[in-house]
Amino acid sequence: MPSVNPNNQAYIGRFAPSPTGPLHFGSLVSALASYLDAHHNNGKWLVRMEDLDPPREQVGAADAILRCLEDYGLEWDDSVLYQSQRWDIYENYLSQLRRQDLIYNCDCTRQDLQCMGGIYSGQCRTRSVDITKPHAQRLKLYDLPYVFFDSEQLIFTDLIQGKQTQNLRTEAGDQILKRKDGFYAYQLAVVVDDIEQGITHIIRGSDLLEVTARQIFLFQLLDGAVPAFGHVTLASHANGQKLSKQNLAPALQLKDAGKNLWHALVFLNQNPPQELQTAVPTEILAWAKLHWRRAGITGLSAIYSSL
Repeated sequence: MPSVNPNNQAYIGRFAPSPTGPLHFGSLVSALASYLDAHHNNGKWLVRMEDLDPPREQVGAADAILRCLEDYGLEWDDSVLYQSQRWDIYENYLSQLRRQDLIYNCDCTRQDLQCMGGIYSGQCRTRSVDITKPHAQRLKLYDLPYVFFDSEQLIFTDLIQGKQTQNLRTEAGDQILKRKDGFYAYQLAVVVDDIEQGITHIIRGSDLLEVTARQIFLFQLLDGAVPAFGHVTLASHANGQKLSKQNLAPALQLKDAGKNLWHALVFLNQNPPQELQTAVPTEILAWAKLHWRRAGITGLSAIYSSL
């Protein structure tokens, strides 16, 4: 089982939104849980802007997200990190893996991936790819001479969801670290930035639980300390779809800050007093920092019916 925060470092957490639109209630749940877990444990809370995918980004969204966090009293420590400014760092880490012969070129299409059942089979590992044409760069995620597995399973204990097990060969496949369009992939950037920022705890939505094992594996390949992970209940619509910008979840409004924070605490099973529903954000957050309980959070997804 991977070691987690082995040196008992001081707590450093983070919230890492993508600037593809304004924050919504689902975003607030994740941000609030991350913020409270850091403050309850006398830690630092950082904000990182995951602006790696320009075609999906919305003009002005990054600034709007930061203003919204401030309006809701979720103030961060240190300066905001922007992934779009860190390409040289990602390339350095990618080169490190390339020198270890852990990277290979791949020109497969999405249709090819569908024919493989959605999990990449590794077929380009032994193929000669024309690098003058668009191609991705993949990580050899399994079949490596590293003792990270227990019977081919990567096992870790989530702070909230408990013991987790994943077979990277059958459930993940070789991951893309640099895309055909030249942009660095989320899986590389998020791990590199967590290492560089010394992140010790990651509290985030349960929609990211399934990629955690492959990220842990990459932490180990890059000789990074593995953070402690905790995945909170995902806010969803009645039809089971998660609240998201793509599903047109309404943007958070300043006038509803106190009410939304209170409802987010209810959603996270923190049992805030009824009288706090009309309180200002600073008062709500002061109570929540003191009374935060990871143990109150249950389940991977729940319907948020107040929208």
